[in-house]
Amino acid sequence: MVFGRGKKAKKDQAAEPGESPETAGSAAEESTGRAVTGPFDVSEVDSTDGYVDLGALLIAPREGLQLRLEIEEATQRVVAVTMDLDGSSLQLQAFAAPRTEGLWDEIREQIGQSVGSQGGQVEEIPGVFGTELVAKLPAGTADGAGGYRVARFIGVDGPRWFLRGVLGGEAALDRDSAANLESLFRQIVVVRGESPMPPRDLLQLRLPKDSAPAPLQGAPEFEQPERGPEITQIG
Repeated sequence: MVFGRGKKAKKDQAAEPGESPETAGSAAEESTGRAVTGPFDVSEVDSTDGYVDLGALLIAPREGLQLRLEIEEATQRVVAVTMDLDGSSLQLQAFAAPRTEGLWDEIREQIGQSVGSQGGQVEEIPGVFGTELVAKLPAGTADGAGGYRVARFIGVDGPRWFLRGVLGGEAALDRDSAANLESLFRQIVVVRGESPMPPRDLLQLRLPKDSAPAPLQGAPEFEQPERGPEITQIG
């Protein structure tokens, strides 16, 4: 895995990064009484050893995975992390959420309105993480012809947090191409923290304490900075 800097359930146990999502879900369901298949709250994992620690998000390493931290120029804070794998990408952002209700239904509606205002189209589809949103935005091609850029939005409402992923490249168009990134999405651990936060505030991301490649099998490497997709903002 490469790691780089870029410009923008409830308790008990789950699997280690090397275990399957199915194993993690079974363990959490047995201890909490609810079905959990990931992503996980930090209270649902036995240990955080072996994960890449980005603050609010813990990422399971995988061979060939590249990570980009996206930096907001005005504040220099980390606002997103993007996984690049096998020619596709998955941008991740975690937000504070109300204790009693989720954000995904409302956020999907807002994304649809934003895409529509830019002349694009959206379609809600069923997916492995629930209802998803496929967005098509007008984008010019190299030869000047008109075309579309496709992004696939997935979202999971957790305990006092909301995690959103945006799939790009072949993963936005083809389920088979998305399988490896979906598997990594399932293994993400969200660290909400106990501090009060307004709903929709970004949970704090940061560079790992040691940004050099970790001595783990398939440890991430760093890429050079670049700006993140602008259509992924939720306002």
